[in-house]
Amino acid sequence: MTQELYIGVMSGTSLDGIDTALVSIKADQVQLVASHDYPIPASLKQRLLDISLGQSTSLVEIGELDHLLGKLYAQAVAALLAKSGYSAEQITAIGNHGQTVFHQPNGDTPFTTQLGDANIIAALTGIDTIADFRRKDIALGGQGAPLVPAFHQAIFSSTDSSVVVLNIGGIANISVLRPEQTVIGYDTGPGNMLMDAWCVKHTAQPYDKDAEFAKRGNLSQGLLTKLLNEPYLTLRAPKSTGRELFNLPWLETILSEFTLRAEDVQRTLCEYSAQTIANEVKQFSLGTSPELLVCGGGVHNPLLIQRLAQLLPDWQVMPTDAKGVDSNNMEAMAFAWLAYRRMHNLPSNLPEVTGASKAVSLGVMYFADK
Repeated sequence: MTQELYIGVMSGTSLDGIDTALVSIKADQVQLVASHDYPIPASLKQRLLDISLGQSTSLVEIGELDHLLGKLYAQAVAALLAKSGYSAEQITAIGNHGQTVFHQPNGDTPFTTQLGDANIIAALTGIDTIADFRRKDIALGGQGAPLVPAFHQAIFSSTDSSVVVLNIGGIANISVLRPEQTVIGYDTGPGNMLMDAWCVKHTAQPYDKDAEFAKRGNLSQGLLTKLLNEPYLTLRAPKSTGRELFNLPWLETILSEFTLRAEDVQRTLCEYSAQTIANEVKQFSLGTSPELLVCGGGVHNPLLIQRLAQLLPDWQVMPTDAKGVDSNNMEAMAFAWLAYRRMHNLPSNLPEVTGASKAVSLGVMYFADK
């Protein structure tokens, strides 16, 4: 099999920017060639946040956002190519996740919605684009998420001890790799989402840089106990969640029972993320040296990482960089790999993770008509 170049494009629930990764793939061996972070304009970010939180919208606004995001993703790809020195003609395909604005995988009418018109991406970049990765899995009875565990299985191996890959984006999710056992993966609950929302409200900063805001606060055990009562946390996997559950209005409803300083809330939200993650991870300990490999934006929160290490004393907690995989670009790399799997018609979901009835190749092709 020849070596091919793919671009992965990812904007997550934190809406903190567009991650792009140019990767080289040969027989499932994935190597990062270049990466670039592209900003999301503040006005567009706010419109996306509004509809993600259930604010009334219209087909006109949905159409406009779909169009604007398509253009923005194409600009992000162009910036990556300019930075890397590669040309569009050298790229086999783009794997574009799109921006999730609602995810409802359960109930009588399960669906998931990602915006970002892939027709526009293909037309403006001149590169075949693969998008809409989640809906086929949902059509087959799955959660449509998480999809990254299949990638983790491909690039990380578990020999005699557990390896858990933890992605801390807006939502935290884990991939559990254990010797001679099927892969497990699901959303544990909030990652950065609640901390970021609270930080924006009280400091006007997009996130709590170096956890300085949280470090000034004291843990509220009463609030933490209330937060830990969220029913989602007791659901069995497969399960997935997002901003439609863990959001600022949800938090403020709970906070109405308390009188706390803003920094105390921030410290407690950090502990909430740490404990909900650790409570899940610890049940998968196997072998003498289990490893927790951390990626995503949360890897840069020193308080969160410190608490994870303290809550999981028997685990080696480290960024995925320690294993040669850039912790900032894991998900973008994953969607490049998912595009590769689609191009070669290879299965890319794990039914044991998502709950789908069978393994299939995910994603829809949008040709550039070169």
